[in-house]
Amino acid sequence: MSQFLVAARLDISESLRAKWFVVYVVVFGGLIAALFAFGLTESRVMGFTGLTRLLVTYIQLSMAILPIFVLITTVRSLAGDRETGVSEYMLAFPVSLAAWYWGRFAGRFLIVFAPVFIAMMGAVAYGAFKGASVPWDHILFYTALLAALGICFLGISFMLSSFAPSIDIAQGTAFLIWLVLLLFLDLILLGVMVREQFPADLLVAIALANPMQVFRTAAMMLFDPQLVLLGPSAYVILDHFGYYGYLAWAFAYPTAIGLILAAIGYWRFKSGDLV
Repeated sequence: MSQFLVAARLDISESLRAKWFVVYVVVFGGLIAALFAFGLTESRVMGFTGLTRLLVTYIQLSMAILPIFVLITTVRSLAGDRETGVSEYMLAFPVSLAAWYWGRFAGRFLIVFAPVFIAMMGAVAYGAFKGASVPWDHILFYTALLAALGICFLGISFMLSSFAPSIDIAQGTAFLIWLVLLLFLDLILLGVMVREQFPADLLVAIALANPMQVFRTAAMMLFDPQLVLLGPSAYVILDHFGYYGYLAWAFAYPTAIGLILAAIGYWRFKSGDLV
């Protein structure tokens, strides 16, 4: 456990010194500031007022920003350590491979999740100070969703870093994965499939295999329990999962995907060429 904590602390300290972390913090902090500047906590749109509308907007924007930041920065960091010889130097110390790998995974999760969570809680604190009602149930579930999304894309990043032979290949593959998942959101490639009259169950299955779509639908479900915005596909989702069943799926599925892919990356890490 001490080796695990040392590896986690090392990754956290490296990330805090990196320029990408400063940009990452500024993006999410600036995002909240911009939402407040445009008065989202004080306006009324379609019956949603105060923090509810701000949180919905923030979560939807986080879905687009968080994955690409996690993928690009993480694969570059880990693959870069191997190319520059940092991994060879660190693994010369008496530390187990499991503690090194999973310690870095835990440290990187904290460093990518903390700015998102702190920005959201800052919004909550400001809204409460201004007298707005605080939807604590939504906040708790949004926090769980963001954590699950972070774990999912960290798992993808660690697996890519374990298999990719260079930084360029790791970054290119990470960007391609993000782009494919983005294209399979229901407004683009799935829209083409609907036009071509694919079976409804197949379309929903493809959508629910995409962790970004799962996250997006769950975020919508919190303020639209009947998923009216999704149209007829909502009946397929609610009939198969139910309201609470889908919310549980939206947390468990991305988390499981991330941990499984991270475990595959660890298998590659310990069985392949470490340097």
